[in-house]
Amino acid sequence: MEMKKIGNSNLQVSPLTFGAWAIGGWMWGGAEEKDAVDAIRTSLDLGITTIDTAPVYGFGRSEDIVGRAMENVPRDSYQLLTKCGMNWETEEGEFFFDTNDESGRPIRMHKFAGRDRIVQECEDSLRRLRTDYIDLYQLHWPDATTPIHETMEAFERLREQGKIRAAGVCNYSADQMKEALKTIELASNQVRYSMVSREIEADIVPLAQQNHMSILPYSPMERGFLTGKFHSASRFKAGDTRANSRWMQSENMHKLESLMQYLNTMAHGKDATVAQLVLRWTMERPQVATVLAGARNSEQIKENAGALSVTLSKSEMDTIDAKVQEMGLLGG
Repeated sequence: MEMKKIGNSNLQVSPLTFGAWAIGGWMWGGAEEKDAVDAIRTSLDLGITTIDTAPVYGFGRSEDIVGRAMENVPRDSYQLLTKCGMNWETEEGEFFFDTNDESGRPIRMHKFAGRDRIVQECEDSLRRLRTDYIDLYQLHWPDATTPIHETMEAFERLREQGKIRAAGVCNYSADQMKEALKTIELASNQVRYSMVSREIEADIVPLAQQNHMSILPYSPMERGFLTGKFHSASRFKAGDTRANSRWMQSENMHKLESLMQYLNTMAHGKDATVAQLVLRWTMERPQVATVLAGARNSEQIKENAGALSVTLSKSEMDTIDAKVQEMGLLGG
């Protein structure tokens, strides 16, 4: 499989990345550990060698599962992407929100990216992931309580020590990207991006182009709503925040169902699923190096991998864009 470079780094990644948020359980209603491990190993077998996780996914659970799944796999055969700056063990930083862990214990989330905290989080992630380096280390969310240059200096220190190969950010605005670039050469910005969530095209994508940074889209399938599997009467497990999504509102769901009908017809002509078509569309967008797609089990990862063989012409890409606009689906 042809690998793609992230930014100006020497890091090569697969066009699709195994997104490990769901296997951590948090906000997704839980996951079976054996299924998660099988999904990760199936991903490798199918050529999806890049894995994106974070400490906050299941409060360490996702990283731990990834580490155990990869323990006997040659380290140079896969790429680990993880994050820092989202904390549940400290009261420092900018308050984010209250939640609960899987046992129901209340947790108060904080965004904190102080220099010493970043270094400590990296050590914790290395331990859970059972590795001595992280391929791409990313700040999970901007932290208003810590100067950006302080966070980026910590990243640079970790890179000099060989504990990370490249540095990236997540959910950074264009102005925050500009400020960070004064201190460090960033490889990427991981941001929410899909057919129907495209705000980044106004300023973040152009800035990434100017500075040779890559875009790493997450939620390309709108957490499943761009697969055609959900409808207005869909029910979710306890703790699954999709139940309160804007797509569950009847007006939005009606528009979404119309788009799904159109995409289903196009996908059928390519012997593909709607999900595969949506992933291919995302892979073809400007500056995109790899697209994050979550999976809880082997069957889901097999479907995701099918997107690698789907093709879309420029005309088809333009037609999809026109349909999304026509149906009034673009929004916050």
